Amino acid sequence: METAEPRLVDTVTDGVATLVITHPAKRNAMTAGMWRSLPGTLDRLAADPAVRVLVLTGAGDTFCAGADISTLREPGDEQQALAVRAEEALAAFPKPTLAAVRGYCVGGGSQLAAACDLRFAAEGARFGITPAKLGIVYPSSSTRRLTALVGPATAKYLLFSGELIDTERALRTGLVDEAHPAEELAKRVEEFCRILVSRSLLTQAAAKEFADGRLDRDAHWAAQAHGSGDTAEGVAAFLERRAPRFTYGL
Repeated sequence: METAEPRLVDTVTDGVATLVITHPAKRNAMTAGMWRSLPGTLDRLAADPAVRVLVLTGAGDTFCAGADISTLREPGDEQQALAVRAEEALAAFPKPTLAAVRGYCVGGGSQLAAACDLRFAAEGARFGITPAKLGIVYPSSSTRRLTALVGPATAKYLLFSGELIDTERALRTGLVDEAHPAEELAKRVEEFCRILVSRSLLTQAAAKEFADGRLDRDAHWAAQAHGSGDTAEGVAAFLERRAPRFTYGL
């Protein structure tokens, strides 16, 4: 396993796409090739009507230790630009996204986790954003996303120091939404994804855009709601005391 080629591995089961960062020899550090492949992989999964939720995680007992530093010295390599494009593609994924974090979530790993809608972590996970240790300017878009998530003080603490924080502090500052014992994380992620799959993708997609600050799509989503049938189905299911059968996006 330790010699496995660095890659992103995706599977789809019961409406949930699981995307696994796989580079165990270097704690799932992202290579230039992995950064390059992520936007196309996300486009493919977004276009698949069988996908209702995306879970991003790492192989084994760690999430992602950041960028593979050995690739930073490659001539002409635009590592940061590749990472930003991948991050933006993940943030723009039109369906709910959840990072399931075990072990180290550092540098580019935290960048990817922050680009997800939600983050569930195992107790004992460690989070950090470390460009100050390398003399690298963290991208402005990534800094704004982090600040919106945890607030200016915590963002500055993480960026100024490059220090790692534990799951408890990450939960307290809003970097993590839920924390669970390591042996219970997979079960909780699966359980929560079942809940998401059962809900209206129409509601989720619109709420995601609005929560992310999109201001010009009210008419679009009103038209989508009018034509989808999800609202009528949701009301009927409530009155009939049954589970709704939402069809938007199918």
